[in-house]
Amino acid sequence: MPEIASPRRTTPTGWSVRRDDALAAQAYKDGWWQAETAAHALVRAARDTPDRILLIDGDTSLTAATLHAQATRLAQAMLARFTPGSAISFMLPNWHEAAIIYMGATLAGMVANPILPSLRDHDLRFILADLNSAMIFIPASFRGHDYAAMLTRVTPALGSPPAVIVLRGDAGQHIAFADLLAETGDAPFPTVDPDDVRMVMYTSGTTGRPKGVLHSHNSINALIRQIGRHWLVEPGDHFLVPSPVSHIGGSIYAFETPLLLGTTAILMEYWNPDEAVAIMTARHCTHMAGATPFLQHLLASARAAETRLPDLKLFICGGASVPPSLIRDAAAYFDKAIVSRVYGSTELPVTTVGVIDPADRDHAADTDGRAGIATIRIAPDGEIRARGPQMMVGYLHPEDEEGSFDADGYYRSGDQGAWIDGDHLVVTGRIKDLIIRNGENIAPKEIEDLLIGHPGILEIAIVGIPDPRTGERAVAVIVPSGDATPDVPAIADFLGQHGVARFKYPESVVLRDALPKNDAGKVLKAAIRATLTAS
Repeated sequence: MPEIASPRRTTPTGWSVRRDDALAAQAYKDGWWQAETAAHALVRAARDTPDRILLIDGDTSLTAATLHAQATRLAQAMLARFTPGSAISFMLPNWHEAAIIYMGATLAGMVANPILPSLRDHDLRFILADLNSAMIFIPASFRGHDYAAMLTRVTPALGSPPAVIVLRGDAGQHIAFADLLAETGDAPFPTVDPDDVRMVMYTSGTTGRPKGVLHSHNSINALIRQIGRHWLVEPGDHFLVPSPVSHIGGSIYAFETPLLLGTTAILMEYWNPDEAVAIMTARHCTHMAGATPFLQHLLASARAAETRLPDLKLFICGGASVPPSLIRDAAAYFDKAIVSRVYGSTELPVTTVGVIDPADRDHAADTDGRAGIATIRIAPDGEIRARGPQMMVGYLHPEDEEGSFDADGYYRSGDQGAWIDGDHLVVTGRIKDLIIRNGENIAPKEIEDLLIGHPGILEIAIVGIPDPRTGERAVAVIVPSGDATPDVPAIADFLGQHGVARFKYPESVVLRDALPKNDAGKVLKAAIRATLTAS
């Protein structure tokens, strides 16, 4: 079905967004979209529950009153320099200041742009120029990298360089964060349209240049309301947040749920599973979400510490291939918690909400769960397509949307999937990851999910590389467990025991010390393919 151009509108602050009036009206009617924004929620929280702790960062706790006061001062400093609708970038680890910046931009009617701290000159230069950022917040240094020096290199090449604000260290020629907070102002805050753009988050760019994903106040708020309905969230719950706040998952748990759902977010600057277990025990953490490595490491550390984390109510696992065996092991060990797979993307976050029924561990492990507020369809070619109130309101550049939506406005995910037992979605892999060998289609994820149960395999990724005889060759790239050295015969024997058709077996094995991953724990198969084809 061909894509037809979606009507676009220009928001009050000048952003061009996709707009389907019928779907928007339905979202308002159903209560997923509302006239209020997080700015209203922050003002209300500071007034009604000023001492409630919203966020914890090591020894620092941000109460509602403190966050409101500091975000207000920062918003005034922004409005003294820029107009509402300006893009405010921040390239920070999981620090509490990120929440101040995010909410300061929100109060000022500006657009927040979280950037991964792991990016360097080339990618940062592209994002700042592409978005025309007005201001960027950076650490003085982090993990041995001098960010202030990097911005000194990057900004001269930009036609309209952003103001550079430096946190936790010497600002040099730039502006110190403390000095910005010390400024005073009394400019009236703008009236924020809940359908205006609130955040721009760039995709990883593994298949081309990064694309800026636009989310409105309402698309994000609908996402949080869905979480409140489906994920056993109650006021007073504590979310551990090790996922980067520069990814959609980390950002919503750190910035949104404390205000909209009454929770407390506990940030981790570095992922350390032993420390995570200690924090979750001491802080009585009820929720955590993250990609496969987070759950693997947390389970191992909890076992070593001989704790089953009795306060944990829910662990949501997504963002990468999730082995069913891992979900089963974790659910059995964390016996008071629900452990479930979910599916989503930056463009349409939390497309499925998992399986939250404690009696249905099989569907929680073997599928990616039921749809929440999104409507999902499987196209004839197996592609997962979805739309919903939490869907992005477009890409920064409308031309990037070519091929991204079908004629009914469904987002084309590029993932393959199928329905199990009527209404449970299972993601079988990326369409571009599909291996076609001797005319037979091989879905790598199916084989990966089985082989992760092999005692000699710690991590695995199966990729296809060109082969002049068969079209493609399936290569299993394996991080072995301990001193094991799994090879092709061992894999074939294991898959044979599971009744797998022989044409699906990988025909070569490459052993590695680690698999390349992004900051959210997702394996970068494009990088693996590039290495294999270059060798």
